[in-house]
Amino acid sequence: MKRFFCLLVSLALLAGVAACGSAAKTTPTIRVGVALYQQDDTFISTVVQHLQQLALEEEQARHIKINLRIADGRGSQSVQNEQVDRFLDLGCDVICVNLVDRTAAAVIIDKAQAANVPVIFFNREPVVEDLRRWQHAYYVGSPGKQAGRLQGGIVLDAWQAESSDIDRNGDGVLQYVMLEGEPGHQDALLRTEYAIRTLTQAGVATEKLASDAVNWQRGKANIRMRQWLQEFGDGIEAVFANNDDMALGAIDACMAAGMSPEALPFIVGVDATPPALETLADGTLQGTVRNDAAGQAAGMLGLISALTQGQDPAGTVELTDRKYVWLEYTTVTRDNLAAFQQP
Repeated sequence: MKRFFCLLVSLALLAGVAACGSAAKTTPTIRVGVALYQQDDTFISTVVQHLQQLALEEEQARHIKINLRIADGRGSQSVQNEQVDRFLDLGCDVICVNLVDRTAAAVIIDKAQAANVPVIFFNREPVVEDLRRWQHAYYVGSPGKQAGRLQGGIVLDAWQAESSDIDRNGDGVLQYVMLEGEPGHQDALLRTEYAIRTLTQAGVATEKLASDAVNWQRGKANIRMRQWLQEFGDGIEAVFANNDDMALGAIDACMAAGMSPEALPFIVGVDATPPALETLADGTLQGTVRNDAAGQAAGMLGLISALTQGQDPAGTVELTDRKYVWLEYTTVTRDNLAAFQQP
């Protein structure tokens, strides 16, 4: 019996040592919920890819584990709200939200605040009053006005260099169509307004033939552009698209109509997605404006890293009004395309 008792004690001690050793080797884990308005959006999927890659690099550098839970809202705010609830129930340390409806941020902020979980919005800017509801609500993105100005600047530069290349009917007026993102979306409104304002302020006369909101989607832009080509034909001298996917949809329609690359209207987009850069290289897209997907991912990860370590985020990322991480847009044309292509 004494031997049996001693054996039990020895086994218990060994088990205790093993358990302590296992606990000492447990890898610290950061749990992050990422809610997307629509995962098949080309730009948003690019941001997520960068975030996943940067998280992997952060894991290796800090010897930690970063669990990214990605959820597709499929264009429904109610679905996205349920996904946020799920993230909070799972004990996520931070949630990142690409809003379906920018006016719905207050509901998500209140949920996050009640759970004391920081929330980082990205690419779709909440109303400023909502973002101020809680100290640990942040936004990572780029200013919509700048995208519009730069897009308009691409067309302006081409017009001033040789207006006859765009002004096909020689009337001194730029006839254009506008493919908009979605009704009420702040970036869509600002990109639309400031692209044209840039031209008119420089003295270029413009005439809008048509415009429509096709929800950032290539397929819908293709359908709308086909209709416009039937209605206006060669009268369309320029196509402004609030994002590259819609610009590519316009190009699809033109090519399906049998137009040669040289006969296409002057088409410009926003985002500088990989597919857009390919069409820029082949001459069908005339220019785009880089929306910094890698920078947005880095801004989010910087906030995540600081917040989960109890640090002041301002020491990790550049914050404006202690709320905003702003990334600059950049003009991309064939002249500087090589700098933005993958090596």
